[in-house]
Amino acid sequence: MKQSLFFLLLLSSLIYAKEKYLDNHSCNECHEKIYEEYQTSAHSKGYFNDELHRKIANRVDSKKYKCATCHMPMADNIKDLIEGKARPNKDNKTHTDAISCYFCHTIAYVKKAHKYNINVKARQAQNYKPTLYGRLLKPDDSDKHSSSKNPIYGQKVCMGCHSHKLNDNNVTIFRAMSDKQNSIKCIECHMPEVEGGAEKMDKRSRGHHASHKFLGIHDKEFRKKGVDINATIDGKVLKVILTNKMAHPLIIQPARSKFLKIELKRDNKTIWQNYKKSPSEDKKAYFAYSFKKDGKKIIVPATATEGSANNLDTKESKTLTYTIPNLKKGDKIVISFYVQLAKSDCTKAIELEEKSLLKPILIKSIILSKL
Repeated sequence: MKQSLFFLLLLSSLIYAKEKYLDNHSCNECHEKIYEEYQTSAHSKGYFNDELHRKIANRVDSKKYKCATCHMPMADNIKDLIEGKARPNKDNKTHTDAISCYFCHTIAYVKKAHKYNINVKARQAQNYKPTLYGRLLKPDDSDKHSSSKNPIYGQKVCMGCHSHKLNDNNVTIFRAMSDKQNSIKCIECHMPEVEGGAEKMDKRSRGHHASHKFLGIHDKEFRKKGVDINATIDGKVLKVILTNKMAHPLIIQPARSKFLKIELKRDNKTIWQNYKKSPSEDKKAYFAYSFKKDGKKIIVPATATEGSANNLDTKESKTLTYTIPNLKKGDKIVISFYVQLAKSDCTKAIELEEKSLLKPILIKSIILSKL
């Protein structure tokens, strides 16, 4: 089966023309539910509707849009965008579709590389409908495309964009997966099976499909599943055990931060806290990337010569110890874990109009009480 697929892809790479692009909206005709899910996902966000991404990209280079490789992958002039001969165009559907349905479903295989992995696209044969790939057994064709199961969609399809990224100085600025991982864990977690067939007509009565919401940090219930918080008190010693339950590191994106806020409350007043003003004061409980260029701290990592992160790897636990005041009856210790989609330092490099990006979002919280 794998050999047959390989030769099919090889043949289609030899006999091809400029491919016809199926835009996101065209998928809605047959895949209404999936299209609706996709519209709420991070994959639908790109240069024109993701302020944080756009402003960082512009800050990195006002002429070249190198981020197009993953953030505008179906651009019909992607080479010009990357080389600085063109700019993103809001009137171009291949630009505004962001990480489009067509892109993800026409990946032939993923080539491992040092700085970042490379998605190799299937070439479409001239005068034939495009073939879209996925994981379904005996997928249905339509008047718009043919369909085929491709083993890459259970193995490495997520690794093209979500594995790792190194800058030109070989500094890691993004890492979500190790070379030993495959895409199955990504799919099981971020694309769980939900009710309803993959197609509006559900010809084969499958009754379920993989969710295309690509659940993540923006979903209240989903983000609770990623970490465990446990704590013990022995006299004036508070121990907090934070466990990363995810199949990837706790911190992936260099713009984000995650942190603990610990409050000792007495009579509804906070009498002790693990930091005074900024969560970054508690360095052991503040999880984020940090970068330097020639020994000086920088915010945007594109030109960094050094990089590090306070992080928790897959399934890793960390015990944080604090000395707190003696507890009295009725005292409560509130331990909360937050994410900030744009850490406060970002404002030193870019100006954000969407202030919600700077507002801490609760991931999980526990309360210990003195009886």
